[in-house]
Formats: sequence, C-alpha cells, structure tokens
Amino acid sequence: MAEIELSVLAGQCLNRRIGDIETMRQEVATWETARNRAGVDITWRFTTDDARIKFRRLYPKI
Repeated sequence: MAEIELSVLAGQCLNRRIGDIETMRQEVATWETARNRAGVDITWRFTTDDARIKFRRLYPKI
C-alpha cells in the first residue's frame, strides 16, 4: 500500500521540477493534508486466496 501511495504522490505532486527542498516539503505537506481530508482509500484487490495460489510454491503448507 505504501508503494501505491508513493506512486500517487509522484504523479499528483512531484510530477514537475521543484527548485529547492523547502518548497518540496511544503508541496508534499499540502498534498498530504488534502489527501487525508478527502479520506482517500486504497481498494486492495489481492486477497488471501490469491496469495495462497500465487505463493503456493514458497509456502506449501498453511
């Protein structure tokens, strides 16, 4: 889930050149506040059953 959120951050906030670190911090903080206020959810589609199928070779017994 963290990778998904970082990808969204990169696409929505960091998709341009930002001149200095302080501006970047402010931009990220503003984006984060707006995202939290909107209550954005991540819909997780990879279920436990999917994991058991995909990783059967690595974890043969449950």
